[in-house]
Amino acid sequence: MATSTGPAESAASAVAPSQSEIVKVALASMIGTTIEWYDYFLYGTAAALVFNKLFFPELDPLTGTIAAFATFSVGFIARPVGGIVFGHYGDRIGRKNMLYLTLLIMGLATTVIGLLPTYSSIGIWAAVLLVAMRLLQGFGLGGEWGGAVLMAVEHAPPGRRGFYGSWPQIGAYAGLLISTLVFRWVSRSSEAQFLAWGWRVPFLVSFVLVVVGLWIRMRIAESPVFAKVKEQKAEARMPLVEALTRHPKNILLAMGARFAENGLFYLFTTFSLTYIATQLKMDRTVALNGLLIAAFVCVFAAPLWGALSDRIGRRPVYVWGAIACGLLAFPFYAMLSTKSPGMVWLAILLPMMLGHAAMYGPQASFLSELFSARVRYSGASLGYQLASVFAGGLSPLIATGLLAWGGGRPWPVALYMIGLVLITVVSVALAAETYRTGIGPETAGEPSQRRSVA
Repeated sequence: MATSTGPAESAASAVAPSQSEIVKVALASMIGTTIEWYDYFLYGTAAALVFNKLFFPELDPLTGTIAAFATFSVGFIARPVGGIVFGHYGDRIGRKNMLYLTLLIMGLATTVIGLLPTYSSIGIWAAVLLVAMRLLQGFGLGGEWGGAVLMAVEHAPPGRRGFYGSWPQIGAYAGLLISTLVFRWVSRSSEAQFLAWGWRVPFLVSFVLVVVGLWIRMRIAESPVFAKVKEQKAEARMPLVEALTRHPKNILLAMGARFAENGLFYLFTTFSLTYIATQLKMDRTVALNGLLIAAFVCVFAAPLWGALSDRIGRRPVYVWGAIACGLLAFPFYAMLSTKSPGMVWLAILLPMMLGHAAMYGPQASFLSELFSARVRYSGASLGYQLASVFAGGLSPLIATGLLAWGGGRPWPVALYMIGLVLITVVSVALAAETYRTGIGPETAGEPSQRRSVA
């Protein structure tokens, strides 16, 4: 990584936005990502609770759950493609314009899922259409994260990028909170009503949220860092190629840094729903209530961890979060096994608040700072989204398989969780500290982090 800050910071400060503009952009990024993640998380909740019954009814419950989680994983395959496509144009023509398209694609795909016929109506074609919409969701989200976090990070003043960069990250917790709240509300209906039409309501609500999100995003300014790149005519001709050739190590380290954060998140939020409902035979609302509590607390925890990373560095905070999740892996299942609602809620809350939020809060600034301004959208998106395929996309599926292999005992899953943590700790330890580096272009056509070790 770059070791000097003066020229880069001066370049960025030359077009420094006002405090009110910084807050407006960060807030808009948070609202936009909230809507995107609301759409994406709906699928995970539905996959855990209803898709096995509606789209794979011919299979036994455990196999049907595995099939439902397989369709859940498909969306992650499309995320790197979205990151590559939107990253290219985000580095070429601007961050802001890409965010209109990502929100529209995600919202329309989610709305269509709420209108899909089920297996009882059209047979296997129901699952085919479900997979197609999941691919579109993944494609849209693949481009969303990079644009949203760069708008927040590149507007933020020096020394506050961890804090303001955490605002779009809050959108993930807020999206989880809202999607879980809506699903909990509709799940209060009878089982027959829930399976007949109740599960569709949260997906159809997405259309209204997308309209609101588009209106908000039209009211913010383009990133001042990208504006400087444009002014200097320093746009990369092939951003992805330049990111791969200039920053190959940082792309790999960004991927590794996400394994614990991303993989464990979907174990805590998606796999746990199935485990609690099918293995422990508890009411699904107990698990949903636990997610609600954890998501609400993490909305506030993430920016606190992000702000702490501005003071002591990204790496110490990030590594702490990973280690906390590893230490809580076996206690997580022990607490769930008590079948006490309070202990179940605490089991979900502790690793999310002390572990995941500590990684996710600083992550936007950390991953963005690993790449030079002219290829930042492509580089950060590629590292972030490739990890999603191998970590979050596969973790519920792998965990369900390990649970079956272990005869319903969770210890193989806990060991898998610790393995994810080790990958992240090693990756972050090998990455350079970034919280004091510059993020703006230094001279026309020259990346601001030209002395990057990658």
